[in-house]
Amino acid sequence: MATIKEVAKLAGVSVATVSRVLNNQGYVHLDTRGKVEKAIKQLNYTPNAVARSLFKKASNTIALIIPDIANPYFPQLVKWIEKELTEAGYDLLLFNSNNDIDKELRLLYLLEAKYIDGLLLVSNYLTKEDVKKVTLPIVALDQFLDEEIPSVTVDNYQGAKEAVRHLIDSGCQSIGHIVGPQDSYTSKHRLRGYLDVMEEQNKTPRIVEGEYDLTTAMEQTALLLEQYPDIDGIFAGNDVMGIGAIKVIQSLGLNVPEDIAVIGFDGIDWGTVITPELTTMAQPIQSLAQAATQLVLDLIKKKETNTHYQYKATLEKRQSTH
Repeated sequence: MATIKEVAKLAGVSVATVSRVLNNQGYVHLDTRGKVEKAIKQLNYTPNAVARSLFKKASNTIALIIPDIANPYFPQLVKWIEKELTEAGYDLLLFNSNNDIDKELRLLYLLEAKYIDGLLLVSNYLTKEDVKKVTLPIVALDQFLDEEIPSVTVDNYQGAKEAVRHLIDSGCQSIGHIVGPQDSYTSKHRLRGYLDVMEEQNKTPRIVEGEYDLTTAMEQTALLLEQYPDIDGIFAGNDVMGIGAIKVIQSLGLNVPEDIAVIGFDGIDWGTVITPELTTMAQPIQSLAQAATQLVLDLIKKKETNTHYQYKATLEKRQSTH
């Protein structure tokens, strides 16, 4: 593999001149530039990306921290973020924290010490104080931390209210809710939406606590139906838990939605491959990715921009509700 010194020797110039050509920095005479470019082509020289990032104090790399790669919502989000970054000429560095706050803190400070241009952050545990200690351009996804920390979110509260009202409009009288993780920003707001509609309708809340995963959802659905056998509607805190709820209901010899209607939240692809297909409050995942990507790139370039974006979840009525 050719080196920058070999390019300089073949072109008859200094290493500094080759570096100026590679990085388009400073004045280089057209004839000299032509010699350098010819030498680069002749030697099939590829600049070292790390070395160039050290020189330019930039890497064209954005880091993304997500809490749970096993949750199918996040791979869909990652797919769209990577697409947007690639089109903008940036690479994506992905980290899965496994909902471990110590790991998230380590990553936060590690990434600031590296030549990372910006960070997209999804965390259930990091506080605004944690994030403000970092000088990197940061965008919080799926959560609002502080007015000073840019964010891209969905209105989980209103989405949850619409989900519960849809069950009521479908004829459900006794509605249970499988809550997501207690520390999750999204689950807190979805729970509040559920509780407010139940209070408005003078209905008794029936709640069990889940973890945004299939196994826990199935266990908690069984517990919910054991504690409240009159339930005829379930609002699951996310689609994965909604799928788990359907599996348990069917295993008990009951039908969805004839006996118990189920609605989820997120709009992941999994919801369309089960029978019956899961009704859901769908997040605009592609739009969230586009907004977050553009926002972090604007912050890197120090552009004036709106720093908070909130999107609406939309009802996708399928087969699991009337």
